[in-house]
Amino acid sequence: MAGMWRMAASCVALVAVAGFGASAGAQSAPPTVIKVEDDGTVHVPAMAVPVSSMLSPQAKAYVAEHLKAMQDPQQVRQVAGVPVFMQGYLARARDTFAYDLTDHQIGGVHVYDYRPREGIARKNARRVLINLHGGGFMGCFPGCAELESIPVAGLGKVRVVSVDYRQGPDHVFPAASEDVASVYRELLKSYPARNIGIYGCSAGGMLTGMATAWFQKHGLPRPGAIGVFCAGLTTSAFGFGGDADYMTAAIGDARPAPEWPAPAGLPWTQLPYFKGSDPADPTVAPGSSDETLRRFPPTLIITGTRGFELSSAVKTHSRLVALGVEADLHVWEGLFHGFFYNVDVPESREAYDVMLRFFDRHLGR
Repeated sequence: MAGMWRMAASCVALVAVAGFGASAGAQSAPPTVIKVEDDGTVHVPAMAVPVSSMLSPQAKAYVAEHLKAMQDPQQVRQVAGVPVFMQGYLARARDTFAYDLTDHQIGGVHVYDYRPREGIARKNARRVLINLHGGGFMGCFPGCAELESIPVAGLGKVRVVSVDYRQGPDHVFPAASEDVASVYRELLKSYPARNIGIYGCSAGGMLTGMATAWFQKHGLPRPGAIGVFCAGLTTSAFGFGGDADYMTAAIGDARPAPEWPAPAGLPWTQLPYFKGSDPADPTVAPGSSDETLRRFPPTLIITGTRGFELSSAVKTHSRLVALGVEADLHVWEGLFHGFFYNVDVPESREAYDVMLRFFDRHLGR
C-alpha cells in the first residue's frame, strides 16, 4: 500500500522499530524496560507481538500473509507496474466490481478514467474524484491506481480519474504537482471546484496535500474535499515522523529498525523524486506551514495502528483541527500501511464506506 510493500522498496524508503521478533517461549519473565536516558529515550527489549485480537478473522489472516510477503524480495518487486504481492488483490477487485475504464489523457496527462458499469448515481452526476496513487513516487501505476480507484468507483457509483503523474528517478519535484494541476484545470471546465474531491494513499496521500498547497500557490480554487490516506503531511529522515518511525513498521511491514541516533546530515528523505527540494517549502511538506494548512478544504485522514504513517496522520489531524479546518481521522486497529487494498477484508469495506460518506457529505451536488 497506500500502500506500500516493503514499502521501502517501492514505496517510501522509510524504516521503523527494532528488535521485534524474539520468541515468546524464550522469555522466562515479562519483558522490562532496560534503560531510560536523561532525554527520555527508552531502550525497549525484544518482544513477540501477536496479530491484534480485535481484528476480523479475515483481517488476522491478511496481516499474517502481508508480513510474510514483505520478507520475500520476489513478492515486493513490480511487474508492469503491479507489485507481485498485489496481483491477487487486483484480480479480486476487478472481479468484484463492474466498471468501465477509459485509458486516455486529460489536460495532456495520462489518466485511467473509471465509471461504474451500472451508471453514475444521480447525486454524483456533477461530481468527480481524482485519485493520486501510491508507490513512493517510484512506480505502482497501474497497480496502486487500480486498487485505490476500482472499489471507490464501484461502491460509490461515481467517476474516478486516476492520474499517472510523473515520478522519480526520471522526474523530480514539482513534476507530479504540475501534472495534478493540469488534470484539475481541465476538469474545472466541466465540474465546479466544490464538486471535485482528491484523494490518495501513501505517496498519493502526500501528493494530495502537496497538490492542495500547489493550487493555493498558483491561484486555483480549492477542491471540495480531500482524502489523505496511508499518509500524513509531515516528514522525517526515516519516514513520516514521530513515534511511528520506530514503533509501527516492524509489526506492520516487517521492517528493521532505523539507525539510532540519526546520523548527522541525513537527508530529510531518501526518495529520488525529492532530490534538491526544500522540506520547509509547504508545496513539498504542507505540514510545515500553518498558513497553508489553514486554507485546506475538509480533509479525511485514514491510517492504521501498524501504519508507519500513524504519528504523522495523528499530528496532521490535530493541527488541521487547531487551525479551524474540518478534518476527520479514522484509525483501524491492528492494520498496516495501505490495508484497504484487499477488498475481501471487512475492515477494507469499512474504510471504503468512510471515504464515500465523507465525500458525499462535503462535495457539492
